[in-house]
Amino acid sequence: MSSLSRELVFLILQFLDEEKFKEAVHKLEQESGFYFNMKHFEDLVQGGEWDEVERYLGGFTKVEDNRYSMKIFFEIRKQKYLEALDRHDRAKAVEILVKDLKVFASFNEELFKEITQLLTLENFRQNEQLSKYGDTKSARNIMLMELKKLIEANPLFRDKLTFPPFKASRLRTLINQSLNWQHQLCKNPRPNPDIKTLFTDHSCAAPTNGARAPPPTNGPLVAAIPKPGAFPPMGAHSPFQPVVSPPAGAIAGWMTNANPPLPHAAVAQAPPGLVQPPSTAAFLKHPRTPTSAPGMDYQTADSEHLIKRMRMGQSEEVFSGSSHPPNIYSQDDIPKTVVRTLSQGSNVMSLDFHPMHQTIILVGTNVGDIGIWEVASRERIAHRTFKVREIGTCSLTLQATLMKDASISVNRCLWSPDGSILGVAFSKHIVQTYAFSLNGELRQQMEIDAHVGGVNDIAFSHPTKSLSIITCGDDKTIKVWDATTGQMQYTFEGHETPVYSVCPHSKESIQFIFSTAIDGKIKAWLYDCLGSRVDYDAPGHWCTTMAYSADGTRLFSCGTSKDGDSHLVEWNETEGAIKRTYAGFRKRSLGVVQFDTTRNRFLAAGDEFMIKFWDMDNTSVLTTTDADGGLPASPRLRFNREGSLLAVTTSDNGIKILANADGQRLVRMLESRAFENSRGAPQQINANIKPPIVNALGTVSNVSSPIAATPERADRALPAVSMSNLAVMDNNRIVEIKPKISEDAEKMKGWKLADIVDSAHLRTLRLPDTVTNSTKVVRLLYTNSGLAILALGSNAVHKLWKWTRNERNPSGKSTASVAPQLWQPSNGILMTNETGDGNPEEATACIALSKNDSYVMSASGGKVSLFNMMTFKVMTTFMPPPPAATFLAFHPQDNNIIAIGMEDTTIQIYNVRVDEVKTKLKGHQKKITGLAFSQSLNVLVSSGADAQLCMWSIDGWEKKKSRFIQAPPARASPLVGDTKVQFHNDQTHLLVVHESQLGIYDSKLDCLRSWSPRDALPAPISTAVYSCDGLLVYAGFVDGAVGVFESDSLRLRCRIASTAYISPSIASPGSVHPMVIASHPSEPNQIALGMNDGAVHVVEPSDPDSKWGVAPPQENGALPSSSNPALNNSQASEPPPR
Repeated sequence: MSSLSRELVFLILQFLDEEKFKEAVHKLEQESGFYFNMKHFEDLVQGGEWDEVERYLGGFTKVEDNRYSMKIFFEIRKQKYLEALDRHDRAKAVEILVKDLKVFASFNEELFKEITQLLTLENFRQNEQLSKYGDTKSARNIMLMELKKLIEANPLFRDKLTFPPFKASRLRTLINQSLNWQHQLCKNPRPNPDIKTLFTDHSCAAPTNGARAPPPTNGPLVAAIPKPGAFPPMGAHSPFQPVVSPPAGAIAGWMTNANPPLPHAAVAQAPPGLVQPPSTAAFLKHPRTPTSAPGMDYQTADSEHLIKRMRMGQSEEVFSGSSHPPNIYSQDDIPKTVVRTLSQGSNVMSLDFHPMHQTIILVGTNVGDIGIWEVASRERIAHRTFKVREIGTCSLTLQATLMKDASISVNRCLWSPDGSILGVAFSKHIVQTYAFSLNGELRQQMEIDAHVGGVNDIAFSHPTKSLSIITCGDDKTIKVWDATTGQMQYTFEGHETPVYSVCPHSKESIQFIFSTAIDGKIKAWLYDCLGSRVDYDAPGHWCTTMAYSADGTRLFSCGTSKDGDSHLVEWNETEGAIKRTYAGFRKRSLGVVQFDTTRNRFLAAGDEFMIKFWDMDNTSVLTTTDADGGLPASPRLRFNREGSLLAVTTSDNGIKILANADGQRLVRMLESRAFENSRGAPQQINANIKPPIVNALGTVSNVSSPIAATPERADRALPAVSMSNLAVMDNNRIVEIKPKISEDAEKMKGWKLADIVDSAHLRTLRLPDTVTNSTKVVRLLYTNSGLAILALGSNAVHKLWKWTRNERNPSGKSTASVAPQLWQPSNGILMTNETGDGNPEEATACIALSKNDSYVMSASGGKVSLFNMMTFKVMTTFMPPPPAATFLAFHPQDNNIIAIGMEDTTIQIYNVRVDEVKTKLKGHQKKITGLAFSQSLNVLVSSGADAQLCMWSIDGWEKKKSRFIQAPPARASPLVGDTKVQFHNDQTHLLVVHESQLGIYDSKLDCLRSWSPRDALPAPISTAVYSCDGLLVYAGFVDGAVGVFESDSLRLRCRIASTAYISPSIASPGSVHPMVIASHPSEPNQIALGMNDGAVHVVEPSDPDSKWGVAPPQENGALPSSSNPALNNSQASEPPPR
């Protein structure tokens, strides 16, 4: 049952209780199994109503469920038996013994014999253990205390002993809100409507004299909650209960009965909605990404309620509540260090970071210019001045305006959701859009004469399959345009003053637009022509903007009054009221205060010549920074998507870029890459060199025209960077800090393919192991900190190696130069998975590590176990086989959600917090062997032993597409065998690994580039993984070799023979090979190899500053020659097979 259906049961329980339907209340409690009423249970026990006691318990557990349940039923039946003996009712006692207690004989035969012998005693108190048995009442009370402890400890009762907190008469409130909305939609609304029934929608009859009745007046933002009592009298001519003219959600509630538009991802900084559907308050607590299926309030997915409830020894952020997670951040996560100062040359009016490329920023100025900057290199990679494309096609009003005053300013500029288009709203009539390509090229697409006067805001939305542009302006209207054709789709009229901002948003299949005007009015519109659904006032009653947290669960607005009073508030989405008001603003702000949110944790606003930061859960200012001075009174600001960088405008027509530690590391790395490119650039000026085709993975060779220089550096590949803090998922590692940079210059520097066959040419370390029995290493992970390596063997035992800080290793990070410690807690226990009935050596193991390295989730053919990494203790187990779990991956937006690949070909979407399978995904023909989430694409990609790839939408979990990987030449088709997937750092391109090939796939599951074993690396592929910076792919082969490839072209850079890292005394060549490769989370040239003999090797270049495939300088200036002639052959990748 879905969570909303569950909440509806609680609403009905509350209603029945308020109406005094006591028997119905308890019957529904029992049948639903959602709420165990301890008070009712106590009354039944104290009253000796044993049959009813067991009947009520039966709604929640059975005797055989677990040892707690068995003990509960035993104590109840034992008490019933003793009371029968105490009444000298031997016949009843014998009946209880045979029917009720005999079931426990198979578990404890001696105890059953002892109970049976009580029949032979004149008084059972003659038994020593029962000598203190008092009267019936006291015995029941003593037993009741024991039962309460057992119930509270029983995992099946977890989350069922507390009735959820919500206001009284909540069901009445929702119905009254629905009636109000129905009345709002009446064609002839009457001031005092006549409500006769709830069985059909309300509609006022038409006036008999033909005159239209006056519309109902708009109520306050928050309505009074009706007092407990009857519904409005049917047929009485009285007004509704005073529940608002639609507050929080009626717009969405009304839309559920309309023909819903196609779903789309939220694309603008819009509020999750002050409007809330009348169905449940939880509607607005969903993540901002909508489901694909209409009306998903009551889920129709194949959900299961797991019997075993989670038992947590201690909490961790992975399993925290999803609505308001605990604060796991510190002030160090706030970007406050100035790392760049960019001079735009004119006053910056608007700025926006690229949604995919974290260091690319778009700016618009007060003279109509737009510029695109690459922050790390300080380079302006694109610049356009304002120009009307065809003045003759513009309206006469615009032509007259420009003739009178040609000056024009950018009011707003922003990127489309995928960053391929940018939109610019100007201070006079015009909206322009440009196509943006990854080489920095800007191509003007459309010019729209959108509004009379200024265009004050622009946003992107997906009300249909195609992208739309939303604008608002001084002419008091909001308009929706087709982003491809420029055709106007909707015009919304109703504001009485110029419209200041727009915020498109979607919830489930319901899509709407918020607008704010300079009189402080906020309105909401559906994509129809029926007018505004909401009309209320914003704090400050002047210029206001709205934004929501990244997960879409918390709504904020910031506005400034004409008197300079600024208001930053969080809204209670359930009630449509202000939840908290943040303090710390200047009493008379100079200008309109701008704000932004980041990381679901922090708020930032520009005020008093500085930037002020708040924790979302605290109304006091957390910290401030003046960015080393030079800021205007109310600076404009914008975070990048990951919150590692913050751009803020300066008084001298520039921009300062502030960074936290991650941002500083990112900028330094990009800067060093740019420097290397600049050193190699002269070697690229050659008519025979082809311009690179730029994709988000980097560059691949073109086959056509020669280089053509452009003013905007069209040959420049932009970095695609993701700093997502996702959990590490097997080899599906998405790291925080390493960007993907174009390295064409470095590729041209003349490195020679290296064939490493001797340990003298690299640094290698076999990790110490005291265990003599050899088992295969089937899973291998670096911890996120880079301080340890975790291996899972085929015998279901985990091993953890930790490096410590010392003189030889001051950083304490993993290295091949210093041996780590095979670590165990003081209790000496091993971290071992349950193996079920099968042979663990034959099971498919899986593993996932929490973001803070505190917990690991793992399975080896049995139940999935959650271990504490400090104590190695099992915190809980779940998902008992069959089927067995074969792969684990955390949801990127909600760590309570886990995708679990199964042996039976399904993927189960499992909610850890509520212990429930939300849905099952079916599409594969063999077991699941790989899972990878992409937050930017909003998809899950799965791979199986059927060599098939499937892409699933995270919104509604429907399958978007599937594709079988193609067999390379001379390989039988169709392919079978384990297939692994891993997303690149850009979250768009996908590495696909099969024994027959490596492949790079795009977001449409089209193969861009593939490589199959041949020449120097002829053996089948056993494993492969991206380096942490996304520049390399490391692949292991069943002959023991390791190949190092360029990730963009899959061109072989280096081959590491097994003889280079395996001692000949340990194994003969070719008998031992890597089963799994793990890449270091921050050192791109370090890898760990998990071998089929149980060993783990750490391997890195011999020189800390060198790279794989780049030979270190020799004393005589010569490069080492390749010892393998096969390496001199072409090892380039192939185009995808067709």
